[in-house]
Amino acid sequence: MQTIKFTSKDKVEKQFVIDLRKKVNDYFKENHISTKANAAMVLKTVVLISSYLVPFLIILFIPINTLVAFGLVLLMGFGIAGIGMGVMHDACHGAYSKKHWVNNLLAGTLYLLGSNVLNWKIQHNVLHHTYTNISGLDEDIDDKGPIRLSENKPLKAYHKYQFIYAFLFYGLMTITMLTNDFTRLYKYHKAGLIKSQNKKMANEFAKMFFRKIIYLSIIFGLPLWFTNFSVWKIVLGFFIMHWTASIILSFVFQMAHVVEGATQPVLQENIKTDWSVHQLNTTSDFARNNSFISWYVGGLNFQIEHHLFPNICHVHYKQLAPLVEQTAKEYGLSYNLKPNFRNALLSHIYRLKELGKA
Repeated sequence: MQTIKFTSKDKVEKQFVIDLRKKVNDYFKENHISTKANAAMVLKTVVLISSYLVPFLIILFIPINTLVAFGLVLLMGFGIAGIGMGVMHDACHGAYSKKHWVNNLLAGTLYLLGSNVLNWKIQHNVLHHTYTNISGLDEDIDDKGPIRLSENKPLKAYHKYQFIYAFLFYGLMTITMLTNDFTRLYKYHKAGLIKSQNKKMANEFAKMFFRKIIYLSIIFGLPLWFTNFSVWKIVLGFFIMHWTASIILSFVFQMAHVVEGATQPVLQENIKTDWSVHQLNTTSDFARNNSFISWYVGGLNFQIEHHLFPNICHVHYKQLAPLVEQTAKEYGLSYNLKPNFRNALLSHIYRLKELGKA
């Protein structure tokens, strides 16, 4: 796999990194708090996991009509997305706890989505966080079917309308992962990324296959066994659940990187920018003052802080954001902030329009 280096001779950039890290470290030392999860995070974990499991148990063991059942699978979709953003994400980064087994256990909540932890860690932790918004390495801005997310990808005539049809395809994200995980695992194997994680391809393929069989057996098999719902209703419920989760996850991810002001550097061997400054240039915060959004999306609306300090639990980002913003401005560096959800969503739609034009 091709790799690149971030090298900067700019003294301002270097001093910015030193100063920012000192301020953040001082914040935790002076307040005598851990960089990992707190009691509020533990409670949140229980609430989010329950929002997925409780509706499923109600469907299985309490007689309900079809309309109520569809409402419950909708809630499960919200629950899955919340778990992915607010629990699994921190755990996969090792930001939830200082104990590896706790992080590994909660990272495993990704299996509730039918996906694979190893793939996620490679795609997200290794590729996306290291090479943010660099087409050819960051898979988050690879074309998603007919959706062009990178200005460095070929332009097609139909991309002109992607700002309209994109949201339909966003809803297929987690469903396609059920099968795409296998091709992605093989791709990572060929690139040497599986070996770099001290894993063996055959073992990981077998474990992935086994876990997906268990997931599908539970999500389809248990409703067939315990309820009177027909097969088509169960399949439709499965689709509603995944479509809901996919739309939410896609919106949050795209509003952090594919918006106005977030750059997309050309892939080259040497980028003459400090890695931390690169994160500032390619990332955006949004709706920082919306408490519910911050709680539900796991602090991913504080995306700049997350990219600079991925090993810090997201419950601390609200306090860190003013430090990061102020320090960036002191050094004359960009700090991309959309004031609310609406602005961020409109900015993403406008960016889709831009990317659909020559």
